[in-house]
Amino acid sequence: MRAALAAQQPDVVLIEGPPEADGLVELAADPEMRPPVALLGYVAGESSKAAFWPFAVFSPEWQAMRYALGAGIPVRFCDLPAAHQLAIAEGRGGGRWAGLRSRVDPVGELASAAGYDDPERWWEDVVEHVPGPAVFAALAEAIGVLREQTEEPDSRDAVREAHMRKVLRKTIKDGYQRIAVVCGAWHVPALQSLPAAAADDRLLRGLPKVKATLTWVPWTYGRLSYASGYGAGIRSPGWYDHLFSAAGQPIERWLAKAAAVLRDEGIGVSSADVIEAVRLADALAALRGRPLAGLEEVTESARAVLCEGSDLLTALIQRRLVVGERLGAVPAATPMVPLQRDLHDQQRRLRLRPEASPRDYDLDLRKPNDLARSHLLHRLALLGIRWGTPRQGRTRNIGTFRETWELTWRPELDLALIEASMWGSSVVAAATQRARSIASGASGASGASGASGVSGVSGAPALEELTTLVERCLLADLGDALPAVLAAVRDRAALDTDVAHLMAALPALVRAARYGDVRGTDPARLSEVAIEMMTRICAGLPAAMASLDEAAERAMRDRVDAVHSATGLLTDGASRERWLDTLARLLPRCPPLMSGRLTRLLLDAGRLSTDEASSRMSRELSAAAPAAAAAGWAEGFLAGSGLLLVHDDKLLALADGWLAGLSEDAFAAVLPALRRTFGGFAPPERRAIGEKASRLDGTGRASVAAAAATDDELDEDRAAIAVRAVAAILGLPAASRRAAAS
Repeated sequence: MRAALAAQQPDVVLIEGPPEADGLVELAADPEMRPPVALLGYVAGESSKAAFWPFAVFSPEWQAMRYALGAGIPVRFCDLPAAHQLAIAEGRGGGRWAGLRSRVDPVGELASAAGYDDPERWWEDVVEHVPGPAVFAALAEAIGVLREQTEEPDSRDAVREAHMRKVLRKTIKDGYQRIAVVCGAWHVPALQSLPAAAADDRLLRGLPKVKATLTWVPWTYGRLSYASGYGAGIRSPGWYDHLFSAAGQPIERWLAKAAAVLRDEGIGVSSADVIEAVRLADALAALRGRPLAGLEEVTESARAVLCEGSDLLTALIQRRLVVGERLGAVPAATPMVPLQRDLHDQQRRLRLRPEASPRDYDLDLRKPNDLARSHLLHRLALLGIRWGTPRQGRTRNIGTFRETWELTWRPELDLALIEASMWGSSVVAAATQRARSIASGASGASGASGASGVSGVSGAPALEELTTLVERCLLADLGDALPAVLAAVRDRAALDTDVAHLMAALPALVRAARYGDVRGTDPARLSEVAIEMMTRICAGLPAAMASLDEAAERAMRDRVDAVHSATGLLTDGASRERWLDTLARLLPRCPPLMSGRLTRLLLDAGRLSTDEASSRMSRELSAAAPAAAAAGWAEGFLAGSGLLLVHDDKLLALADGWLAGLSEDAFAAVLPALRRTFGGFAPPERRAIGEKASRLDGTGRASVAAAAATDDELDEDRAAIAVRAVAAILGLPAASRRAAAS
C-alpha cells in the first residue's frame, strides 16, 4: 500500500471511513497514538447507537493515513457519515432499510473458487506472499465479476457507494487531480467510473439521521474479530502484525517468539527445538506448494515440536501470539467526555494502567493509595463499568483490610464511560448520582445495582437491593449518597411486610453498620435501621415458618443462617438476645430440617447444653422416627461444619447408631440428604469423622477400647497451654484464663 502510494504520489487521499472523523486525522501522527486504536461513533445518551472503526498497524487505511500525514497530503474520509450509518443500523426510516441481507464475503467466494477452504490462507498466498502493484488490478477485476453475478445488491452498500462517488466528485471539483482512494475491494468497481450525480442524489435523499459524535479510543487485537462499522474482522491479528513488522526471517522469528511464550510458563524449549520447528514449517509449505510457510504450517510445527502435541500449550500460543494481547493508546489531546478525562487522570495518579491482559492487584486498605484504588474500582462498578472484578468474593468482607481485584481493560468500556457521563463529569459525582437514582427507583435499578432482588411496588428497588446498595456506597466511599439511600431503606423496610425480604436484606446492612467505621463512615444511622428490621423479623418469623414445603424450608434455613450470622455482628446485644429467644420459641413446632438447624444454632450460641442437644438428637433419630424426617433433622443439625461430630463423641455415637439401625430401603431413601450434608464438610473433617466412626460398634455407644485409646492420647499439660493461649486471644481476664486451663 505504501509503495503504491509512493509511486502514484497523490495530491489527496480518500479513506473509507466516517467523514465526521476528518478533524481527528491529525492525531494519528501524535507519538502517543499507538495502534490498535478505533474510531468510536456514538449518539450521546443512547449506548445502543454506537459503532467502532478499528485500525491495526498493518491496516491499509492506517498506513495510508500515516503516509499522507507524513507527506503533507490532505487526507479525508469518504464513507457514508456515521450520522446516517448509526440511524440505519437502528432501523430508522423503515421501507428500504427493513430486512437488509448481508452481502456475500468476496474474499471467501474467491478463496472457494480457487479451491481453498480458508479465506485467510488464500489471502496470504495470493496477496501477502506476492507483493506488487499488480495485485490491485487483479483483485478489482475479480471483484467486478463477483458483483456482476450478485442477484440482489445490498441496498446499504449502494447508498454508501453513492456517497463515496459524491465525495469523489467534490474532490475533483476542488481541483485535485491525482486522487488515491483506499477502500474495501468490494467497492472498487463502483468507484472506477462516475455516473450522473442525479442517480446518486436520489439514493441519498431522505436518509435517516442522528447526531453522532466521533473520537479515538484504544482497541485490542482480541477485539479485531468483533469489529462493527468498518473493519473486516480477522482471526489472527497478532500473526499479521508480526508479518508486517518483522525485519526479515518471519518464520524463524515467529517460532522463537512461540518458544519464549512457553519458557515464560516454565516449559523447557531449546534452540534446537526452534530450529527443528522451522525446518518442519518449511517442509510443510513445500509439500503444500505454498511460497512461504503460513500460519497453518507454523502452528502445526509448533504443536508437534515445541508443544509435543499438547493442545493446551498450542492454545496458549494462539492466545498470546496469534491473536495477541496488545492494547493500543490514544494521546491526551484526544476529545473525551469529562468523565473519561477524570478517569484517565485518576489512572495516572493511582498508577493503575489499563491493560488488555488480566492483571491481579492485591490492595492493602491501610495504605492511602490502595484505599483510593479500591474506592475508584467500586465507584466504576456502581456505574456499570466493569474494569475490575473482585477475586474470590474477598471484597464482600469489608471488615478486612485486604481486597484482591482482577483488572482487564476492554474497548467497550470507553463506550460505557461515555454512557455513564450522563450521571456526572467526575467518577465520584457520577457514582453518587447513580446511587441516588437507584435508591429513588428512577431508572434501571435492578440492572445497575447488581443485586438479585426484584423490584417492589411502583418500580421501586427491592429492599435487598437497597441494603446491598448501602454496602456498595460504603465500599465506594460515597458519603454524599448515603443519606438518600438510607432513607430509601428505611421507607422500603417500613412498607415491606414480607419477612423473607427483610431477612434477605438484613446481612448487607449489618455488615455496613459493623464495618462502616473502617472506611471512615459513621455507622450509627445504619445500626438504627438494622435494629428496626431485626425487631420486625423476630415478630414475623413464626408466621413465616408455617406451612413450608421442602424447597421453601431449605430457602428459609439459608435465610435463618444469614440472619443468625448477622446478629453476631450487631453491637446491640438486646437484638441478639431477642433473636435467640425467637429461635427457642420456634424450636418445638418446626419441621425436621428447621428443627435440626435451630437446635444447632442454639447449641452454638450456648442456649442449649450439649446434654440437651444430645437428648433432642436421640429423640429425633430414634427408631420410631420416620427415616426421611430423621434425615432432614440430621441435615439441618450438621450442615455447614463437621467439627461438632469430630469433638463430641456422644453426638457422633448417636448419629452412628441411627445409621446402623436403618433398613436397606430406608438408608437408600435418606442417602441423598446424607450426601448433601457430608459433602459440604471439608476433606479433613470428613477424614477425622471417618477415623472416629471406625471405632464405633453401631450400637450408639463408643467402644470401650476406643474411649480408652482416646483418653490415653490426651496430653493435659499441652492442652492447658493451648487453652490459655486461646483465652488470651479472646481477651479473657487472667482469672478466667486460669479457670479455663484447669
